[in-house]
Amino acid sequence: MAQGFGKEIAIQSSRVSALKRKVKDSKDPDTIMMNIMEVFTDAELVPDVGKYYTFIYIPKTKDIEYDEHPLVAVTDIERWGFRGINFHWGQSRNYTWREIIGKLHVVEKNEIDYLKSLPFAKYRTK
Repeated sequence: MAQGFGKEIAIQSSRVSALKRKVKDSKDPDTIMMNIMEVFTDAELVPDVGKYYTFIYIPKTKDIEYDEHPLVAVTDIERWGFRGINFHWGQSRNYTWREIIGKLHVVEKNEIDYLKSLPFAKYRTK
């Protein structure tokens, strides 16, 4: 086993454990998202293709259905923003830079299944 590998897994597992303690049986998407942002403090302004993120998003387009708390796998970076598979929608969606509120919270590959199991999607129509 490579040196540091076990430590990385322990850190990631501790984030999931900490989040489990915080959210317990919560069903409120806002509460769950706030807890995720408190625990998943590794954050970026610009994502990397192939990585996973969650963030707060408020689109500028009127009369559009959107997920205010997307959980995505980034597939493309563009000048206007990025495209990613939104796990809540189960499809590719576009995200523009100006409509991201705050930072993109990094989710590691071995944490994605747990986050997918949480009811923090917040579907809205602008």
